[in-house]
Amino acid sequence: MAQYDYDLFVIGAGSGGTRASRMAAGFGARVAVAEDYRVGGTCVIRGCVPKKLLAYAAHFAEDFEDARGFGWTVPEARFSWPDLIRNKNTEIERLSSIYVDMITKAGASIMRGRVTLNDAHSLSVAGKTVTAKNILVATGGRPTLPVIPGIEHAITSNDAFELAELPRRVVIVGGGYIAVEFAGIFHGLGSEVTIVHRSDELLRGFDADVRSHLHEELAKKGIRILLHSEVASIAQAARTGPGPIQLTTHLKRAAGEAAGAALTADAVMFATGRHANTANMGLAEAGVKLDENGGVVVDWFCRSSVENIFAVGDVTHRIALTPVAIREGAAVANTLFGGAPTPVDHDNIPSAVFSQPPVGAVGLSEEAALERHGAAEIYKTAFRPLKATLSGRHERTMMKLVVEPVSQRVVGAHMVGPEAPEIIQGIAIAVKAGLTKKQFDMTVGIHPTAAEEFVTLRDKRIVTR
Repeated sequence: MAQYDYDLFVIGAGSGGTRASRMAAGFGARVAVAEDYRVGGTCVIRGCVPKKLLAYAAHFAEDFEDARGFGWTVPEARFSWPDLIRNKNTEIERLSSIYVDMITKAGASIMRGRVTLNDAHSLSVAGKTVTAKNILVATGGRPTLPVIPGIEHAITSNDAFELAELPRRVVIVGGGYIAVEFAGIFHGLGSEVTIVHRSDELLRGFDADVRSHLHEELAKKGIRILLHSEVASIAQAARTGPGPIQLTTHLKRAAGEAAGAALTADAVMFATGRHANTANMGLAEAGVKLDENGGVVVDWFCRSSVENIFAVGDVTHRIALTPVAIREGAAVANTLFGGAPTPVDHDNIPSAVFSQPPVGAVGLSEEAALERHGAAEIYKTAFRPLKATLSGRHERTMMKLVVEPVSQRVVGAHMVGPEAPEIIQGIAIAVKAGLTKKQFDMTVGIHPTAAEEFVTLRDKRIVTR
């Protein structure tokens, strides 16, 4: 008779948990997955997928404008936010059901309800107690809100996906990828958008040229950006008629604005950080070490401070990207049941920001290269895309390679412009493989494309620490 009910109990049916459960079941393990919301996790339900669908929708306004330069006569277009949200919800429901099928067809079972740990091998799920030899925490993260007066009037990215109507004016607080992505979505669909960010530039952690270039492009589109600015409070105005109740955002610090400046909007969205979903789960009581923001501390094998408890994805506060969670989930399954202890390599993981224009990046920024290597060779270009020559759009694309001077390896590649994420995915293979600038130069480009610029860059700038 088995000592435990399950060989692996997975808490959370998002990307990482789903991959781990499917692979573990495929290896013959007895697996259960618990989910207290909808199967699919952040990416499918309220993250990557719906966000990109909305980003596609937002770009059509520019596509209609650009068509005129290519000889098309486009009638005045009309947009329906309710139709978009309804269609988005239909697709998310379809994807969620696919995730359910993938888990169950692999041989794992799904349990509905919130999980708490009784100890390292015992869990309570919706009032039922089960035991497991191994436990995987894959509960993801959630948006966090600051404690300021009137914060109950604000929304997060979770709420933005379900708004009943498109707000005419939006204040977005934050300067990370979620903030700039939703700024592009709301602006492209017709809202007046203001970004309020406390730091000196958008997209902290990205290459400085990426940050400044994206700022310039967003500003050219008409998105207002207030840096060195913070929100003190939010007040709700008295209702004077039909439509949304107006909100007044009071700023306690606003570069270029008068002291005590205020912004009036129909919606105030905070995108100022995310925290791990570990509260009231009994993890600490079971001996699992958590960081200061509640994230599970793990080693390279995704093992926590308790030998049989693992964690993957956003709940670990390492790299909050869906493909990373999937890779980590697979590694845990291989380690426990595949006979192949598998660490996760987090070096040179490509990333994208689906802003408008989008960003793609892999490897080291110029600043990080200087910190690590003391010097770097920089190849950079900015140009007007071919399409813009007829459309009349003034958007410019920026591309950049960062090269380590001694080995001549390309250690970083960065792009802002149309199709940047698609292009960087291919470049990421070269960076991961450790190819040199000479090997980039030997590669014949595809003409006419923007991507060919990555193999034709010649002007070099040498930087030292």
